[in-house]
Amino acid sequence: MPPTAATRHQDPTSSPVEWITASGPVPYETALATMDARVEAIRSGHARECVWLLEHPPLYTAGTSAEEHELLDPGGLPVFKTGRGGRYTYHGPGQRVAYVMLDLTPRGRDLRAFVSGLEDWLIASLAALGVVGTRRPGAVGIFVGDAKIASIGVRVRRWVTFHGISLNVDPDLARFSGIVPCGLHGTPVTSLAALGAETDIAHVDDALKVHFADRFDSR
Repeated sequence: MPPTAATRHQDPTSSPVEWITASGPVPYETALATMDARVEAIRSGHARECVWLLEHPPLYTAGTSAEEHELLDPGGLPVFKTGRGGRYTYHGPGQRVAYVMLDLTPRGRDLRAFVSGLEDWLIASLAALGVVGTRRPGAVGIFVGDAKIASIGVRVRRWVTFHGISLNVDPDLARFSGIVPCGLHGTPVTSLAALGAETDIAHVDDALKVHFADRFDSR
């Protein structure tokens, strides 16, 4: 990942995972190419595992289960087909995306456990920000009451994960009306800002870093 476009947080004595925070919006094509390269480097033993924190410019992505009728009105925004699991979602300013690149081989090669761990991570991070997040039976992601606040879409290549999670901090929630978010008809979308919770991105990132270590650093 280009050093001019990111801040690197490295402390090998405390975590095997490298944290990188992008300093500005990252084009989606750039993110895909960067993840592809990093996953191969992790698989071959030439790079550490990584969590990449970033925002995207406004866009929609379609996961492998997306159905055409769920794209309601993109409103001129680009739509990217992607190899991650899940359906349509929106990415844009005010939304914290975390791309999680971990080797699942020493973690038991259990994709279901990995996704459950991502949900646990989000729930704990939200609790640290004063928000009670919950699972919903039959749906992937995290909800506050009836509204969805965080999405999960992952892919695995040779047991190295990529893509990851998106947490609505203070995005333009009206953009979600252009799609059926995650295929959940009639489900509203919320954010930390809409709930009157913490929206300082540094504090959000701190919560994510602390609670990630609780679930994924031990191998």
